[in-house]
Amino acid sequence: MSQPPATAGPPAAHRRAVPLKVWALLALLFGGVIGLGLFTFAYAEGASYLSDDPKACRNCHIMIDVYDAWERGPHHAVATCNDCHIPHAFPDKYVVKALNGFNHSAAFTLQNFHEPIQITPFNKNVALNNCQYCHSDFVSQINHAGQAELEDCTRCHATIGHDEISVGKP
Repeated sequence: MSQPPATAGPPAAHRRAVPLKVWALLALLFGGVIGLGLFTFAYAEGASYLSDDPKACRNCHIMIDVYDAWERGPHHAVATCNDCHIPHAFPDKYVVKALNGFNHSAAFTLQNFHEPIQITPFNKNVALNNCQYCHSDFVSQINHAGQAELEDCTRCHATIGHDEISVGKP
């Protein structure tokens, strides 16, 4: 006589189904998180940050003075915010934009930022790399051997991108 095949776990009739209330709660929570995220993205004009338009940087009140100083500064005619503050290469450009977008959203939502705004060490490094990228012909002729602190362009040129607004020190 043959035996019925062995099955893993209890028969279907004895398995516990996830209650409908649990699914409804999970759907409500998930929908709430997605809805809140979409609302925040729209309220903060998040789509504008995907562009190369410097006016997007002026969306936050804390950046108005910095933006206005950039308009008066020497780089206004030749560089946008992204030219200096975002890597030029793909995918780094979009990774840094996403990282900064998340960090800025969290900082402003939680009111956890320094005023006046200060550049982070990571973002300062991005900006310094972009100084060297755009000014490579000139920078390649400079020799700061043994003086690594002089390789920080903003040490001598602190207001170059933003007129009289000094680059924030971390």
